[in-house]
Amino acid sequence: MTDQSVSNAVRAAQGPFADTRVMIPLALFALYIIWGSTYLGIRLALESYPPFLLAGIRFLCAGVLMFGLLRLRGVAMPTARQWRNAGITGVLLLGFGNGLVCFAEQSVSSGIAAVAVASLPLFAALFSGLYGQWPTGRETVGLVIGFAGVVVLNLGSSLSASRIGAIALIVAAASWAFGSIWSKRQDMPAGPMNTAAQMLAASVALLLVGFGTGERLPAHPTLHATLAVGYLVVFGSLIAFSAYLYVLKNARPAVATSYAYVNPPVAVLFGVLIAGEHVGPYDIAGMAVILLGVAIITLFKQRAKG
Repeated sequence: MTDQSVSNAVRAAQGPFADTRVMIPLALFALYIIWGSTYLGIRLALESYPPFLLAGIRFLCAGVLMFGLLRLRGVAMPTARQWRNAGITGVLLLGFGNGLVCFAEQSVSSGIAAVAVASLPLFAALFSGLYGQWPTGRETVGLVIGFAGVVVLNLGSSLSASRIGAIALIVAAASWAFGSIWSKRQDMPAGPMNTAAQMLAASVALLLVGFGTGERLPAHPTLHATLAVGYLVVFGSLIAFSAYLYVLKNARPAVATSYAYVNPPVAVLFGVLIAGEHVGPYDIAGMAVILLGVAIITLFKQRAKG
């Protein structure tokens, strides 16, 4: 029996969920649909929960669950340096990144918030220059096109009516991008423990900001707002991120990051169909131009790596 035959036999014995040909499409479906729907989940949860406490509760619950499961499986505790680095990264990615998205969605539709956050790879390409990896000429074309899309998006009625929301979304995307670039050069916890540590650190920062700015937990939250929080914890923070880690490990990076193109239109569709959100021509044009710029940058980065 050949090695390939043995491998096929083991895969068959373990069932279809051990087959990457089955799991990768399932994981991508989770990334596309679940992560695309979390923007609407935030919008629904905001009907009862204030933004920073909402994000803090979400990541506290998800972080405690993930950290506890990892410790039960015998995963080692992060070192003091790793806790520090995970804390800084968590505050940048989840504190500023997700917390400001929640803040912005008080005045900006969920679909437009997703479109604005799609500019994240543009900021990542810029911040890479701080470490000597300046964009190439062709990548610069993608940057110019992408940021032109951000300008077009801000001309639309959705963001022009809420300048504070627009600024919050831009800062959120820039913070997530900078945190991602910075963390790649730091000593971070291994695997899922990195995510658990980041969520725990971010939850503390978000809860401090929430209570410090006068936010209070609702005495009588609506049922669907509380269910939305649960959805964000279980599906948005645990299941979808586990799917992302699986795809990142078992597929090409371009496949793993393809959610960046799919989430904005999915979020817009959910917002229109379920929440009755309005999408104007500037919003659609801005989304198209931003995604074109992101696609150009990603395409040339993949070619350079190849």
